[in-house]
Amino acid sequence: MSKQFFHLGIHHYRLLGLSTLVLLIFCMSVAKAEYGDVVLNKHAEEEGVRPVIFPHWFHRIRFRCKVCHNELGFKMRAGANNVTMDEITEGKFCGMCHNGEIAWTVENCDLCHSGKPGLKSGIVGGHKTLGPGKW
Repeated sequence: MSKQFFHLGIHHYRLLGLSTLVLLIFCMSVAKAEYGDVVLNKHAEEEGVRPVIFPHWFHRIRFRCKVCHNELGFKMRAGANNVTMDEITEGKFCGMCHNGEIAWTVENCDLCHSGKPGLKSGIVGGHKTLGPGKW
């Protein structure tokens, strides 16, 4: 194998690596919902913002079910809650924790409204809850 072939090979690998990095950065601008995430798009796109990607697992490993589904008033069925930004800024639903003390404030819109436009509301992966369980 000649030095020239080896040199061209490394050049191609560097170009491939740089192209991959640019592609990854470009793709990270819009979140893709993962299995088990809840997509909330009942009002979002009507209001001119991207859908909400709610990472249920992230909240579940930190809190018991009853915190959100009893104390904060979220129903146990995807799509059964009619949550608006007005309610959140008033400290209801998500706003109980997303107040700048427990979690980031509602002014950081893109942290929640990060979904790809056109996503349908529901649980990604098609999982359906069986209703309230034992906490």
